[in-house]
This record gives sequence, C-alpha cells and structure tokens, in this order.
Amino acid sequence: MAGSGTQQGFDLHTHSVFSDGTTRPSDIAREAAGIGLAGFALTDHDTIDGWGEARDAARDAGVDFLPGIEITTKHAGRSRHLLGYGIDPAAGELFAALAEVRSSRLGRAQEMVRRLSAAYAITWESVVGEEDARTVGRPHIADALVAAGYFADRSTAFAEILHPGSPYYLGTYAIETVEAIRLVRAAGGAAALAHPAAFRQRTPTTARELRELAAAGLWGVELDHPENRADWLPPLAGAAAELGLAVTGSSDYHGAGKPNLLGERATDPALVERLRERLVTPR
Repeated sequence: MAGSGTQQGFDLHTHSVFSDGTTRPSDIAREAAGIGLAGFALTDHDTIDGWGEARDAARDAGVDFLPGIEITTKHAGRSRHLLGYGIDPAAGELFAALAEVRSSRLGRAQEMVRRLSAAYAITWESVVGEEDARTVGRPHIADALVAAGYFADRSTAFAEILHPGSPYYLGTYAIETVEAIRLVRAAGGAAALAHPAAFRQRTPTTARELRELAAAGLWGVELDHPENRADWLPPLAGAAAELGLAVTGSSDYHGAGKPNLLGERATDPALVERLRERLVTPR
C-alpha cells in the first residue's frame, strides 16, 4: 500500500544527472538516508547508467536500493511513461529498443535547439554543457533558457515555450506501452505505469486503458504521486483494485529540476519486498 511521508517508506521514482535530474545518484542516496527513507529506486529516463553509483552509495549510506528505469512509451496515441523495476542489465532486446528511443531524443533535442536559437540566444553547446548528449532532452533545453535569463525555472520554460502546442516543440519516438511492458517482463522485471493522472496531461489514463495494460502484464500503477490530479484518480483507483494491480507512491524527484521533494510520497517497504521476489535484479 502506498502512503505519504518519509518515515521508513520507499521512494520508487527518482532521477539523477544520468537523465534529467540535477543531483548525482550518490546525493540521492545520502538525502534518502538523511530524511529517514528505508530506500529508493533510481529510475532515470531510458538508461540504467546510474545504477552502480546509486547501489554503492546506498550501501554506504545505510539505505536500500531498488534498480529501476523510466521508459518513454505511448498508448492509444498519447504519451505514457512506464517504470521498469529489476530488469536484467544485459537484456539485449529491451536495450536495443531503448537505444532507438535515445537516438530519437537526441535528434529531436538538436532540432528544437535549432528552432529556438532563431529567437533565443542559446546554442547546442550551452544545452549540452558537461552532459552526456545521449541523455539530453527538453529539461536540459529549459535549463539553458533559464541560465540565459529568459525564464525563472524549468517549469516556466515548459509552460511558456516547450509544451506540445509550441512552434518550437517536436515529437519523439516512443515504444508502444504494451510492447514496453512485454520487454520489461522479458528482461525479468516488473512494470508500473507512472503518474497516470498527472495534471500536465491533457487527459488521464482511463480505466479502460488501465485494463488493457493490465492484460499485457502491468504489475502496478503510481497513484500516489504529487502531480496526479485528485479528481482524476477515483476511476483509476477502482480499476486498480479490481485488477489486483499494486498501488505505489513516489516523488518523481529531479533535484532542483522540479519542486517535487524526495520522499514526499512513498511506498510501504513490505510491498517493495513482495516486488523483489519477482525480479531478476532485485538489488
């Protein structure tokens, strides 16, 4: 069962500098220990590059670590994000699909910067900085715009010019959610649907869509998330209970990249232990 607060909970959705967070995995581990979390999952976008650092730092800090990833997917033509836990780091089919996602994201970011540079004094170099270019996306473009003095923070940049209706916006390739669930399961992991009722979405995931994803093998759904709209949640909560889906709580922490606070939403460690029993890479 998911629940709010940090006391002995597990934060199952965090991001580091290996995708679009602003802190290192080791910083997340130390902060998790400092606020009393039992553990955390590192779920960077389409990459597991931060796992080693997170695992070592968690051990040193005395907190538990769950390996994870957040996969860029789409279902019924709409963007949906899928959290995959405990996947095999040598799962060739999954990582071949993720390589295509990352390549598409890179090309998309380069084209968005080209479009923006006609009106804003930013360059590809100012966006990439010291980042691995494979991980660069809209949050990094937003950071460059903030650094150049155009916007106060990432959220404002997204709201003003980086949203899907903007002339600067460009879509990107995404794996079909049903296929991504299959890939995660084939890689020995378990899949949970991220923030299905986030206010930034035009519409929430519907109960019917949740049933379709459950039929494909979805393990859980992130209903306790700071960006979920309360008025969109009841049908999803009812469907999750009917389908026997695990309900998780997570912060979606990005360091300074979002106002979300580490551990502000959390999951019962007992649920995490039951989850681990089904994973090929449980720690």
